[in-house]
Amino acid sequence: MNAATAIDNDVTWQTLCAKTDLVAHSGVAAWLASADTQVALLYLPGLAPEVYAVDNHDPFSNANVIARGIVGDIKGEPVIASPLYKQHFRLNDGVCVEDENVRLRTWEVKIEDEQVMIKT
Repeated sequence: MNAATAIDNDVTWQTLCAKTDLVAHSGVAAWLASADTQVALLYLPGLAPEVYAVDNHDPFSNANVIARGIVGDIKGEPVIASPLYKQHFRLNDGVCVEDENVRLRTWEVKIEDEQVMIKT
């Protein structure tokens, strides 16, 4: 898919996919061309925000698998558990619950005209 970009007040937003490409309470991987990396998009309808974007690269296993993890919460905070070694990463800031010295990159995401856009 060709990613469209929009510049809004010196902020660049890149379109990653349509909202219909997302799976509720789960993750999908997308290519973020501007950062030359994969991101995991996690869709949690009913929460604010509904969509989170974190690095798809698991720093513990060195594999691009975070989008395949299990979405849940720890003490009310949304997290994703790595599918390989089961570390939990907070979706708000990417910090690993089990080792706060490790974190995933995070990006701001918005849905506009049914398109999922990421701030680059």
